[in-house]
Amino acid sequence: MQPFTKRVIEIIKAIPKGTVMTYGQIAEQAGSRRGARQVVRILHSLSSIHQLPWHRVVNAKGEIAIRDEEARYMQSFYLNEEGVETSKDGRVDLDKYRHHTHAGEEDFYPHE
Repeated sequence: MQPFTKRVIEIIKAIPKGTVMTYGQIAEQAGSRRGARQVVRILHSLSSIHQLPWHRVVNAKGEIAIRDEEARYMQSFYLNEEGVETSKDGRVDLDKYRHHTHAGEEDFYPHE
């Protein structure tokens, strides 16, 4: 497994319930500022194998980016179950629910 992939998996597993991170935020924290699409591929191919909380990852606008209607519904449902409010169009308030890194780590989200 590539170091970037391993780091992405670790970051996603560490997203606390009731919060979200963006694809770009995860990519940058994992060491690749332009790796958001790689994060998408990792989530798609490795979520079930590594039991990743895939529903806690949204796009840079706070939107649920999944196109499949059933999967969009499930992501919104899982987020709501954890206390994350989603709008009818599948948007999350990033100012309210974005997971920030812990003290001592860089806070990468402004670079998106």
